[in-house]
Amino acid sequence: MKKLNLHWTTIVTEKVMLAVIGSLTVVAAGVDIYEMFLARKIELADLFMLFIYTEIIGMVGAFFANHRIPVSLPIIIAITALCRLIVLHSKDADPWVLIAEAGAILVLSAAAYIMSYKDKLSLEKKKIRKE
Repeated sequence: MKKLNLHWTTIVTEKVMLAVIGSLTVVAAGVDIYEMFLARKIELADLFMLFIYTEIIGMVGAFFANHRIPVSLPIIIAITALCRLIVLHSKDADPWVLIAEAGAILVLSAAAYIMSYKDKLSLEKKKIRKE
């Protein structure tokens, strides 16, 4: 009996969904830029949002280039989102909330550092194996 292999559906679906995410991110960035143009005002929170869009597009691009997403990229996106949250809500927030958000940024920063160090070690090991 012949076994049906549907692995290609996963690959195609993944690429299509990432293309959709990338395209919609570009559209969302365009809409935000247009709204800034209409408002004739650019705030720090808007710039953070544009950084988030840029990081998402970079993450999608990294997948298409390397066929994997570095774990540190989503962590950096989360850090940027938390910074944006602090900028938007810092005036009205309870001080303990701000401390918790800053602590979360610290934990995520440590995780990003550890993951980038791990990736560096993995690439060095791969290089040694090829030699």
